[in-house]
Amino acid sequence: MIVDSRRIIVHKSSKPHEGLIVYRMSREQRVQDNWALLFAQQQADERETALWVVFTLVPHYPNANQRHFDFLIKGLKQVEKALIEKNIPFVLLIDDQPMKVFEQFIKDHGVTVVVSDFDPLRHKRQWIESINQIDGITHYEVDAHNIVPCHFVSQKAEFGAYTLRPKIKRMLPEFLTEFPKLRSQEPKHAIATFPINWDEIEALLSSLECISPITWLQPGEEAAKAMLHQFIESKMPVYIAQHNHPEIDGQSQMSPYLHFGHISAQRIALEVLNESAYEDREAFLEELIVRKELADNFCFYNAFYDQVNGFPAWAKKDIELHRQDVRTYLYTLDELDAGITHDVLWNAAQRELIHKGKMHGYMRMYWAKKILEWTLSVETALQYAIYLNDKYSLDGRDPNGYAGIAWSIGGVHDRAWFSRPIFGKIRYMSYSGCKSKFDVNRYIQNNTFE
Repeated sequence: MIVDSRRIIVHKSSKPHEGLIVYRMSREQRVQDNWALLFAQQQADERETALWVVFTLVPHYPNANQRHFDFLIKGLKQVEKALIEKNIPFVLLIDDQPMKVFEQFIKDHGVTVVVSDFDPLRHKRQWIESINQIDGITHYEVDAHNIVPCHFVSQKAEFGAYTLRPKIKRMLPEFLTEFPKLRSQEPKHAIATFPINWDEIEALLSSLECISPITWLQPGEEAAKAMLHQFIESKMPVYIAQHNHPEIDGQSQMSPYLHFGHISAQRIALEVLNESAYEDREAFLEELIVRKELADNFCFYNAFYDQVNGFPAWAKKDIELHRQDVRTYLYTLDELDAGITHDVLWNAAQRELIHKGKMHGYMRMYWAKKILEWTLSVETALQYAIYLNDKYSLDGRDPNGYAGIAWSIGGVHDRAWFSRPIFGKIRYMSYSGCKSKFDVNRYIQNNTFE
């Protein structure tokens, strides 16, 4: 088998019969290094039938705006081009009820097998369940996002990185393998054409909330690979020294590409493993593999990943003990959105998020913890942090974001610390603490944006 069966969840199986194979692309928006697409091609080969790729575009996707759709659409244009070169039709279905139009597509085109991307988020799980209700099809779900498949490496919500790490490391040599190449489809299977009017789609999306598209980062597979090579050449040798310094451009900048599936985490890991800077590469791989896959584990096994109920018991207990604690500062959502607090460092972080569509990971922790400190309840803090992150960040609406905010505000994947007002035993961060770790003034100056 080309694709390891442990990556695959068989949701439903019907009697084999002639018909179309569809890969329902969603989380993995790329043609190369895509286990789900490779498995779909494998199914088509075994049945000697055609493979098509279908993407369901939801115009009013939760918390998405022009910034996100600009990045997505530009990436999908490249997907279409790459698939055409492989004689594989690409179909774009547009509707705010994506599974309704997808079901109709299945019926109209005699689809017998559907291969879906794995995604732990709630509404994506609901899409999977909707497909499972369709009669007469076989439905597979393939984890092409995690190097060690989320559902396989652990069958429960892990306490933290220290419990997931040994499980991943034990299985990593079996899964961290080179990808086979996607082959061109025989021309006889590529007779259907579905021309996409991209101008029409862009006009449709122009009515959405106008958050300026990002120009400093280009979308798509080729841009992702170029950014990876730039990181390996110039930043990997000093990763440990620089990646936790928000005033220095020491991060890989791969998170938007991973979020949109423009590059595989497995491809990144394979490339990084060729580097000789052992300690630096191991530090990076810890973030890329263990921390990222821990976020998927959190969202897959914790139904309340974006709610206070998803916090650990000790944190929820502390929340009740400190509900009535006096807040020195209180800010509305509009004030936070505008970045007009008394804290110049926090304001700079918010400006970075607004203007760059990405916030340094260290600052995102500080940013979220201050929202907890400056709002009347932890429920409000969680709501505001998720809203602002999803609104501006290219890698918003993602397990990494939900897990990171839950860590900052609710102690998820962390331990209890010494108790203090408002925070209780949740880890505290301060301006003075940041000042002792990096050049705060330089960071603020970098994010002035006059």
